Amino acid sequence: MGMGKNREQIQGGAMLMLCAVIWGVAFVAQSAGMDYVGPCTFNGVRNFIACLALVPVMLFARSIRAKGVKTEKGTARPGDNKKLLVGGGVLCGIFLCAASLLQQMGIQYTTVGKAGFLTALYIVIVPLLGIFLGKMPSLKVWAGVFLALVGTYLLSVQEGFSISSGDVLVILCAVLFSFHILLVDRVAPHVDGVKLSCIQFFVSGVISMVLAFILEKPELGSILQAWLPLLYTGLLSSGVGYTLQILGQRKASPTVASLILSLESVFAALAGWLLKGEALLPKELFGCVLVFAAVVIAQLPSWKRKRASD
Repeated sequence: MGMGKNREQIQGGAMLMLCAVIWGVAFVAQSAGMDYVGPCTFNGVRNFIACLALVPVMLFARSIRAKGVKTEKGTARPGDNKKLLVGGGVLCGIFLCAASLLQQMGIQYTTVGKAGFLTALYIVIVPLLGIFLGKMPSLKVWAGVFLALVGTYLLSVQEGFSISSGDVLVILCAVLFSFHILLVDRVAPHVDGVKLSCIQFFVSGVISMVLAFILEKPELGSILQAWLPLLYTGLLSSGVGYTLQILGQRKASPTVASLILSLESVFAALAGWLLKGEALLPKELFGCVLVFAAVVIAQLPSWKRKRASD
């Protein structure tokens, strides 16, 4: 029993780790996309791409279930609670839309390094919000939060730290992403994860495009010029990444999930090195080590409890 639960935690952690890799590379794509379209247009198109990409996945999953063994009468499957699925999907979409737009707008007025660090503030905000929900993190988790915060700072911030209008937007983005993580933690275990993800992308896409036609002037030519960043962020960062987040959070606590997801700043630096030839300084490499160590430390308490119960 304990081994099975531990295996589920490892699977969830692996999903969240892959999500962090995808999101880390997405910082490069998001920055490139802003050369062609505005933030509302960019987020609207990427969310619709993500939503459409998940439709065949849902149809395939439905066909597999139809051919599989029928569930016993009275046994609920993930996705049976349609009210929670739709309501949770709409709320997740609203928080996702607001957080993504603030991040995209903030990147225009601050450096990518600062944006990566400030977005990762959710590793501190999530456990703080969790206290108000009756979830007090252990001391080891708090130690992990501290190490991850220091590591992300060393990794991302290249110049003297100051607060600009872009910084404020990204800080607000981190707050909203924190609420999104906690909301997913509440909803995901009780519904179909792929359907939840599809609904949140559709809602986020609709809101973003409405704002785009009000605040910007979306043009097909500009959107086509940004096809590569849009496809990456739509198919991988949104479609695959956020779906992995939902599935992974079913098997990990929100605080541990936020710590694993904070590895996106590490992979963002590695992506900059591989794709843009940006060298990693010694302090940045040390920051990578601290963030990885934080993730390991944060998960040690649960492993210890499981071994004791075996």
